Amino acid sequence: MKQGTESPPQLLLIPCSCGTTFAVPEQYDQHGGQLSRYLICPGCGKRHDPRNRLLHLGYQREGYWKVDGC
Repeated sequence: MKQGTESPPQLLLIPCSCGTTFAVPEQYDQHGGQLSRYLICPGCGKRHDPRNRLLHLGYQREGYWKVDGC
């Protein structure tokens, strides 16, 4: 990552009612990796609308991930 020119990487954390929590890159739908508008839970197969109930994780300079806005 170049200093000053790029923002730190971001992840979207998706909690599922089955107890599984999974993450995808913030731009998951812009890189051709997602064929559906919904994200599928790897634990139970439930479909999640990415516009709802997502936690945003940002990578900190100190070397760890942190939920943004908390």
